[in-house]
Amino acid sequence: MMTRRDTLLSAAVTALLLSAPTVAAAAAEDDVSKLPRQKVELVAPPFVHAHQQATKDGPKVVEFKMVVQEKEVVIDEDGTKFQAMTFNGSMPGPLMVVHEGDYVELTLVNPATNTMPHNIDFHASTGALGGGALTLINPGEQVVLRFKADRSGVFVYHCAPGGNMIPWHVVSGMNGAIMVLPRDGLKDRSGKPLRYDRVYYIGEQDMYVPKDQNGKYKAYASPAESYVDTAEVMRKLIPTHVVFNGKVGALTGKNAMPAKVGETVLIVHSQANRDTRPHLIGGHGDYVWETGKFANPPETNLETWFIRGGSAGAALYTFKQPGVYAYLNHNLIEAIELGATAHFKVDGKWNDDLMKQVSAPGPIPGGPTN
Repeated sequence: MMTRRDTLLSAAVTALLLSAPTVAAAAAEDDVSKLPRQKVELVAPPFVHAHQQATKDGPKVVEFKMVVQEKEVVIDEDGTKFQAMTFNGSMPGPLMVVHEGDYVELTLVNPATNTMPHNIDFHASTGALGGGALTLINPGEQVVLRFKADRSGVFVYHCAPGGNMIPWHVVSGMNGAIMVLPRDGLKDRSGKPLRYDRVYYIGEQDMYVPKDQNGKYKAYASPAESYVDTAEVMRKLIPTHVVFNGKVGALTGKNAMPAKVGETVLIVHSQANRDTRPHLIGGHGDYVWETGKFANPPETNLETWFIRGGSAGAALYTFKQPGVYAYLNHNLIEAIELGATAHFKVDGKWNDDLMKQVSAPGPIPGGPTN
């Protein structure tokens, strides 16, 4: 009996046979082999690995490695346990950064200790289900995928093992983003260069945790054990949690993202499954690539921007005042009740010209009826 994996791989093999290597393809492969290589160590979000914002160098092959980790995590202050499936152990997976024209070469590892097949679909790539048809691996296997980053922007990647497994793996944590920068860097509408002092990656995650007959969240010993109950909750399309970077409070309080007055921060925001509406309370989107594609001119001075489910966006803001800024999904129910809130902690000197408390709170002159 043919399994889902066999079906996907069969389709991939058929596609490859239909596009059998030609002399031109062989020459192109030879050209890639001559390119310089750069090995990059990925870091957990919201942080991003070191990279050049603009480059005068030619294309290269950028090597990444990600290990699939299935693990139990706690997703809120009440101790709710969640069977997560992740890229490199984080929700979302790491942000990868390359330049347009570079080649992304990913080694994807599915350790023997895992219980499920996994793969990866890059929205930035072309063909073979975004690489999903060429990367499906069982526990104890690894695969190497290479694709050309032929368009700039921020793009989602996620696991897509087929059928009902696709949404389950995605909402269980298997999603992330890749940023393909223009070789000459970001620009405003008139072509003026734009730069950032810091970059943070925020992955928004909707979760569907089953409850028992008493209304308490249930815990499971493995992802497979949780599937039937989780699928029932998922199909109602009402998330129990909507969080940034894997759990309620992951980016608040002591985990707030630091910045300084005068610094320009690039915020990359992805949502692999549902629409969202990021908003920075007390700040703005100075330059926003709402659809995430740098070949399109950025919008300016936005209060809230829209990220479509299955995509990523990017926003630049130069902080002008110190303090704690809340960054949230402006569906305020999801932000306050379900967890989709983060903080920026900004150090610096207050500017009274931008805002000043003219008088402190006090009694109403003449009595409470006036």
